[in-house]
Amino acid sequence: MIDILITEFMDEAAVADLERDFSVGFDPTLVEDRRRLMASGEGVRGLIVRNRTRVDAALLGEFPDLQAVGRLGVGLDNIDLDACRERGIEVLPAQGGNTVSVVEYVLAGVLMLRRGAYLSTARVVGGEWPRQALMGHETQGATLGLVGFGAIAREVARCAGCLGMSVIAHDPFVDERDSAWNEAERAATLEALLPRVDALSLHVPLSAGTRHLLGREALALMKSGSVLINTARGGVVDETALAESLRAGHLGGAMLDVFEQEPLAAGSPLAGLEGLIATPHIAGVTHQSNERISWITVGNVRRALGVTA
Repeated sequence: MIDILITEFMDEAAVADLERDFSVGFDPTLVEDRRRLMASGEGVRGLIVRNRTRVDAALLGEFPDLQAVGRLGVGLDNIDLDACRERGIEVLPAQGGNTVSVVEYVLAGVLMLRRGAYLSTARVVGGEWPRQALMGHETQGATLGLVGFGAIAREVARCAGCLGMSVIAHDPFVDERDSAWNEAERAATLEALLPRVDALSLHVPLSAGTRHLLGREALALMKSGSVLINTARGGVVDETALAESLRAGHLGGAMLDVFEQEPLAAGSPLAGLEGLIATPHIAGVTHQSNERISWITVGNVRRALGVTA
């Protein structure tokens, strides 16, 4: 009987560490086969997932012995926290494990999109030489806006300051007296933030209050030529409105790591857009962060099951 079930990819050395003390089922294909996953719950005390495994009440009903859900990452919108709480199941995100990866992704996005030239490969190798059209902008002296000001956003702010950027952030859940505001100017409202920034990075969870937070009206408030980076959740941005803004030339570019539907469906409004960099929910996943997150999760699950190394 399996003690710990792992449904998505994980550092294999960390998996081997768990196997010293537990019976482990490590099957990254389970995330693609909901029926087989639902049939695998008997006796499982620890479940380890990333962001694609839906841990809802239906699944929990098939895992009668479950004590802990280890999350290889920090976003929890794929996990029914209320249902877990009702059953006394601990939910254990790998806090801090992917901070460096996400911060580097965001800053790379700001640099690439503001410079602009990095999207010209096909034109250049095809014989064009559009130097004047691709002059772009420097990042030093520009203003970065952050929507959400948690741990990752605060590190983005610190590093952006090292690049000579000014930083403004909006987060109604961070007290105005919090020392975190030493790293950024506080904007009381989103509407006050958007018109002032040259680049905008999103760092909020997906909820009823943040769904389509960046829609037509919000995007219209942004500076002409400003750029958008989203490593949060796809539903925070209205993709149709974003596509319209890019096609109209209002936004200067966007870098999206998350989408309303993953993978994207045929006929996505984002298809064929110039000025868009799209990646497959990989901002927080590097070889180094995968290793850190995996070992953090091993420690979390071990403690929850009462068997430390």
